[in-house]
Parts: sequence; C-alpha cells; structure tokens
Amino acid sequence: MKQLSILFCCCFLQMSLFAQNIALQLEKAVQKFEADSQMKHAIVGISIVNAETNEMVFEKNAQIGLAPASCQKIITSVSAFEMLGANYKFKTSWGYNGNINAGVLNGDLFLTGYGDPSLGSWRYLSTNENLVLQNWMQLLKDKGIQKVTGSVYFDNRKFTYQPLPGGWIWNDIGNYYGAGTWALNWHENQYNLLMAPGSQVGDSVKIIGTEPQLLNNHFVNNLQTAKAGSGDNAYIYLAPYTNIGFVEGTVPAGVEKFTIAGALPHPTNQLQQVLEHAFSSNGIAIDNGFKELNKLDATDSKPITLIGNSYSVSLDSINYWFLKKSINLYGESICKSIAYEKKGLGDTEDGVALIKAFWNERGIESSALNIQDGSGLSPQNRITANALTKVLLYAQKQTWFDYFYDALPVYNLMKLKSGTIGGSKSFAGYHQSKDGTKYVVSIIVNNYNGSASAIVNKMFTVLDILK
Repeated sequence: MKQLSILFCCCFLQMSLFAQNIALQLEKAVQKFEADSQMKHAIVGISIVNAETNEMVFEKNAQIGLAPASCQKIITSVSAFEMLGANYKFKTSWGYNGNINAGVLNGDLFLTGYGDPSLGSWRYLSTNENLVLQNWMQLLKDKGIQKVTGSVYFDNRKFTYQPLPGGWIWNDIGNYYGAGTWALNWHENQYNLLMAPGSQVGDSVKIIGTEPQLLNNHFVNNLQTAKAGSGDNAYIYLAPYTNIGFVEGTVPAGVEKFTIAGALPHPTNQLQQVLEHAFSSNGIAIDNGFKELNKLDATDSKPITLIGNSYSVSLDSINYWFLKKSINLYGESICKSIAYEKKGLGDTEDGVALIKAFWNERGIESSALNIQDGSGLSPQNRITANALTKVLLYAQKQTWFDYFYDALPVYNLMKLKSGTIGGSKSFAGYHQSKDGTKYVVSIIVNNYNGSASAIVNKMFTVLDILK
C-alpha cells in the first residue's frame, strides 16, 4: 500500500509538473505573439482548459468581450441542441379555407412557413428544390385540387417582418452570407450573379444575368476588371424587399464568366415564380393570383383545414452544415425558431434574450454574451473566450455531443470552429495532444493589422504548444 501511495504521488507530481510546463510554454508563446508587429494595436483573448478535469491550463484576457465572428455559431449550435432538440425539424404547411367540391377549391390556399432555412436547398436530398415541389404538388393532388377560386397566400407571419438582425452592415447584406431570414425561405435565399469581365485591367464588366432569374430586379453596374488571378472583390448592394441595387468592386480578367452569390431581397418572389410554373405544369388553375401575408398585414385570413406538412432534415443534420460551412442563414433561422417555439413569434431579439437567459442559468453572465444575432456576422457582437470554453465543456457532456463534434471543421489538425470578420479572427474547439491530454480551447484576436493568413499562422503557433 505504501509503494502504491508513493507511485500515485509520483504520477500526480509528474502530471502537475507537465501541466505547469505547458502553461509556461503557452505564456511565452503568447508574449511573443503579442509582441508581433501585427498585434501592435490588437488584443488577444485566450482560454485553454483541461477537458477532463475542467482545470484552467492557461488564460489571457479571457474575461474581456471580443468580437468572435463565426465562433459565435458555437453558442447558437449548443443552445439549439438543448432548447430545440437534436431531432427538431422545421415544418412548412399547406392549408386552405373554404371547401373543395369536384376538384374546385372554393376558397384560398395557404403556404405557411416556420423558418425552414433548408427549404429548396441543394445540400440535402430531401430538400432539393425539384423534390420539394414534387411533394407539394402531390399533397394538392391527393386532395383532388385542380382549381382555386381564391388566391394562393404565402404566409410569413410566424416570423417578424424584419429579416435582418440589428448591426449587420451594408457591405454584407446584399451578398449571400448576409441573406435575411423569413418564415418562408427558398434556395437558402441566394442566387448567382453572372458576369463577363473585360480582357484588360480597368475594362468594364458586363452583367450577363442571374441564376435563377430574379423577378423585376435591376442592378446599376459599377464593376471593373482587375488583373488575372485577383479573385472575387465584387460586392452586391441590394436591401431586403427592394428591386434596385448596385454592384461595385472588381472581378479578374482571364475568364469568360465569373460568378458571385447574392442574397435574395425577397425570397417569396422567387418562390412565387417556381410555384406558378409548378401549378401550371400540374394543371392547377389559380383564379386570383399569389399574395403574401406578413406581420404588418391587418387581415385575419388564415387556413382552416390542414392539407399536410413538409419537414426539413433534423437539427443534427442542419447543424452539420451550419458549423462545417458556417452558414449564417441557418444561425439566424435557429435563433428566430427558438423565439417562435418559446414565445410564439420568430423574433431575433427574443431569440437572443432566450439564449442569454439559458446560459445565465448555467453560470455564464449575460454580459459575457453580448450578442446581437445567431451567426456572429454583426460586428457589434462581444463574447469572452472564457464563455466559449464553458459552452464547449458543457457540450461534451451531452448525449448529442457526437453530432456537434462531427460538425466542427479541422484546422491545424484540431477540431475547431473558425471566425473571420473585419480585423477579427477566432478559433474555438477541441484538441487531444500526443500524450492523450484533451483540451478545450478558444482564442480570439481583434484589431490586428496585415493579412489574415499571417495572423492565423501565428495563432496556430500558440496552439501548437498543445500538440
């Protein structure tokens, strides 16, 4: 027994010394990092915790709120798993008022959205645009509907009229990553803008068109051709609910066609086009056209009889692409859906408040999660590195953790979510060292200068101490 006690004490001492050595190495690495010229006017927040003992390994500025960029998606993801459930599915409903007689619906049809961000998405077999339309038409055929004497209503009333969170900037909202969120979304609320650059630097750029074709939209073209290989430096400026926008910046010479992705200003308009074609192809006549209902409408028109529902894939699958490809639309739909499920209306502010309250009950002060949205796109967001590691520690104890872990991308041979926004870079996630020690890590840098790739390499040099 005495020998076992001595052996245990030796092992414990060795582990303690090793942990102290790692901490010292990290301290030196962070000091060198902070002394770098790229960090002259910047700040770094870092929190590294032993994933098995919950002991703090190293921290620096870990309680200071910093702009996390897309690492904020970790907060939204874990909150959704807990507040909605891994098996949660977004639904979209068909219903009607009036009555059906001999194939004629004497009344109105309603397509009611509940915020499904994957409706018409190409990422999943069951959400593919053609399959969704096919299933919808089958629902109507099964009811025997061949003609509608009233209107087809697009019901967006489950979410607020405002599709964008507060704080999103003008440079972002016309581009695909700045797409707004409605109760009815379509094709991830994005389209492709097709352009033909000139042959010489400074040449004008021709806008060929869009895929799919937008309804009654016009772009003022301020694009120019840049040198070959210069990449995508073009930005679309087109606000929600509008049909006139402009495009500025450059696209590279040396290609016949160049494509960038934009945010649909009004997804219902796009959905109307595809449904008009689907109804026509399936021989269903609509007497009074298509109309939209939103929270600003005073009408009490609503479906009385349910025809059927279509559903998204489950949240664990939604979350996979949410984290893997950092899809902002998914985060905003999740945030609003939390509000809808808890309070009856999909509102970003309510969703954010519910998320903050959830974590406050679990030991994270609300001031450590000063967030404005569900995706991290707002530059007004502030999260502490310590809050990120606490959420990651919480996640690894839950039954759904494998789904969450699998969705995290791999950077620097570590399972990390990344975040990028003007002057800010972040990483947060998990790592197991060669000796088997498991770590939870978060590192956020704000206001660095110079190239993003250079600052990332220097951040990885700090994290390499854990290998």
